[in-house]
Amino acid sequence: MLARIDVHQHMIPPDYRAALERAEISAPGGRELPDWSPDAALALMDSTGIATAILSVSTPGTAFLSDPGEAASLARAVNDYSATLAAENTGRFGFFATIPLPDVTAAVTEAAYALDDLHADGVVLLANADGTYLGTDGQDALFAALDDRGAVVFIHPAELPAPPVPGIPPFAADFLLDTTRAAYLLVRNGIRRRYPNIRFILSHAGGFVPYASHRMAATIMSETGRDPGEVLADFAGFYFDTALSSSPAALPSLLAFAEPGHILFGSDWPFAPEQGVRYFAAGLDTYPTLLADDAGINRSNALTLFPRFEAVSATRAAR
Repeated sequence: MLARIDVHQHMIPPDYRAALERAEISAPGGRELPDWSPDAALALMDSTGIATAILSVSTPGTAFLSDPGEAASLARAVNDYSATLAAENTGRFGFFATIPLPDVTAAVTEAAYALDDLHADGVVLLANADGTYLGTDGQDALFAALDDRGAVVFIHPAELPAPPVPGIPPFAADFLLDTTRAAYLLVRNGIRRRYPNIRFILSHAGGFVPYASHRMAATIMSETGRDPGEVLADFAGFYFDTALSSSPAALPSLLAFAEPGHILFGSDWPFAPEQGVRYFAAGLDTYPTLLADDAGINRSNALTLFPRFEAVSATRAAR
């Protein structure tokens, strides 16, 4: 039996759903808010060979709340819930802590609490929080706190800080650009070099990063004078998940570009329905010349980031 570690699976805690409903947000990112429960997550995992899921809250995070205090309180409630859920389902669930950006001071406080006290498996940061992108000026205190802890940072896209184009749901195309923008700034502005202990995961195979990497490296070289090979190494050194991306069109670029061991399994459930999870998982496992297990994509690559799940993964794989 497979024993996948899913680094891109979402949760919708009760307090978080209630906060979205109060704000009249029913379709974040253009996708209707799906039903979710821990039991439904475990059933999906058992039927698709997922031993462990690292859960996270998707867009809009807490950025839809204009009051910084309310955003921080909601992040705390979500993280406390997540820690309890993980403790009650040892080995099956981990979690990326929700961080209340764009307030950097509050974000540092919550990151320290979640990582030090709750023992979160990392943090989830939106590519942009209310229009403020990762990698822009003023975020060094947060990156320093994460670097000090050798944190895993899961970067998830949000809606672009611009009106959507009629007929194009944000999740269909804008999300990929949003991730790419954040990755570009993290490389261009030297965050990847200054904070080398942070392990960044880019959602959805990195958006457009593998495909556009050489073009972006040439641009950064012209702007900064940096060596293009160094810039490309910074881009290739991200981790990349396969959520909605393990297709014959996307996989060749990702496999050719990412550093060995830097591709991780992702499902995007429940925003991706079970049929979609199965479709892309099959694309990963049947891709010519690729054995997902041998390449470490299903679990061993993730174990370098989350070694605490090795026992449960090995046990389920042996069944």
